[in-house]
Amino acid sequence: MNLLKTLAAISSMTMLSRVTGLLRESLFARAFGVSAYTDAFVIAFRIPNLLRRLFAEGAFAQAFVPILSEYKTQYGEQATKGLVDHVATALVWATVLTSVAGIVATPVLVLWISGGPTGLAKDPGALDASVWMTRLMFPYIACMSFVALAGGVLNTWRQFKIPAFTPVLLNVAFILASLFLTRHMQPRIYAMAVAVFVGGLLQVAIQIPALIKIGMLPRISINPLTGLRDPGVRRMLRKMGPAVFAVSAAQISLMINTSIASKLVAGSVSALQYADRLMEFPTALLGVALGTILLPSLSKASAEGDSGEYSALLDWGLRLTFLLALPAAVGMAALAEPLIATLFHYGAFNSAAIASSALPLTAYSAGLVGIILVKTLAPAFYARQDIRTPVKIAIGVLVATQLMNLLFVPMMAVAGLALSIGLGACLNAGFLYTGLRRAGIYLPRPGWGGFFARLAVAAALMGALCWYAAGRIAWAAMQAHPWMRGGLLLLIIGASAIVYFAVLFGLGFRLGDFKRRAK
Repeated sequence: MNLLKTLAAISSMTMLSRVTGLLRESLFARAFGVSAYTDAFVIAFRIPNLLRRLFAEGAFAQAFVPILSEYKTQYGEQATKGLVDHVATALVWATVLTSVAGIVATPVLVLWISGGPTGLAKDPGALDASVWMTRLMFPYIACMSFVALAGGVLNTWRQFKIPAFTPVLLNVAFILASLFLTRHMQPRIYAMAVAVFVGGLLQVAIQIPALIKIGMLPRISINPLTGLRDPGVRRMLRKMGPAVFAVSAAQISLMINTSIASKLVAGSVSALQYADRLMEFPTALLGVALGTILLPSLSKASAEGDSGEYSALLDWGLRLTFLLALPAAVGMAALAEPLIATLFHYGAFNSAAIASSALPLTAYSAGLVGIILVKTLAPAFYARQDIRTPVKIAIGVLVATQLMNLLFVPMMAVAGLALSIGLGACLNAGFLYTGLRRAGIYLPRPGWGGFFARLAVAAALMGALCWYAAGRIAWAAMQAHPWMRGGLLLLIIGASAIVYFAVLFGLGFRLGDFKRRAK
């Protein structure tokens, strides 16, 4: 398997997901702007979304895929299918029961996340709307637990396209709800909660044919204890417990930051959400795509005891991360206002909202490389079924992030929250890298010094072009000419990419240097 070609295929699917995601956010901003009711939806969606990442994607994937790869490599198809059946039973029942408990406890959860009496509760209508939407969206985590299981199985079988395409379906549900359903609901924001529920069902449906094709469609037992009797499931749960915190430390910080933002100026939660959506674009295109490829490949190398292949895979991933994440961070900082204006400055989203959302986006850019590096480095530990090291690091980073909030929020308001998350991710990446080096797991190949020097030159020239071009255009004043504004932004991005890669080519970089085949 050509890893670079596979990365391009996954990134193209992820690109489609992120483009439709940006369209969804643009339509959301146009319909609802920045208000207490948009904050209500963001808070409502964040609760089940966090649980999805805790149970269904992050911790689950990191604990499940290495064990699944071990079974597939060493124990054969029958044992592997049994593991999949039992894991599916345990996971689906756990998330269904969590959903039921969450629906019952929703008023307390929303009040806590929204900052208590000084937060969203200042607007009783918005608080009630958040409670209603949270209850409707809680079953989403049960749907996504099945989707995560399917994604882990398909990725282990190196069937990457369906898992990468799956998020598009949620975005399509959002887009259709924004365009058509909002006119039939009161408050109109309720249409977005319905979209989440429907999108979850659609994402489940698309997994089933792909699983049938490889003979791994799980059978879920009506007895929730059946799965827990499997020693493989118990091993996974032991590793998943600590991994819940390790993988989702940034998400827990984001939840705390949501509570802090809800106590700032009205609309701060939404401003952070819009910036977060744009930050996730390069994170998913590179970080998530690389992590998706690396985890099963690293797990296979670890199961076979091939330390040379393991280290070489990681080195390849890190070089690609810096090659693509550095210009993304520079470009995001230089083009924060043009990006926000072009994508969201329509309808109820006014000029003041541009400024309030551009500041946290600029702050996020300071830590973008670190955020993406974590997606590359963390699989190196989980592939070896080492959970303790990332847990220790995650706990320290979570504490450091909140200490940074005490410093940055009084000075920078909502932008300080984004800066804390970004710098916390850089700390996380630094400690993960140090842990790999000290353990002798990763041995960097020669040439990193020259590699960084050439990247710095190319990124500096690209950044200068972005900064100069962005400053020559009044982006907010072009609201009446969206196609012209979008065209200018694409022209600047395209020219900047050409400059970056042309400089690298002149300094000796070649595409063939980054080609790699997985064994």
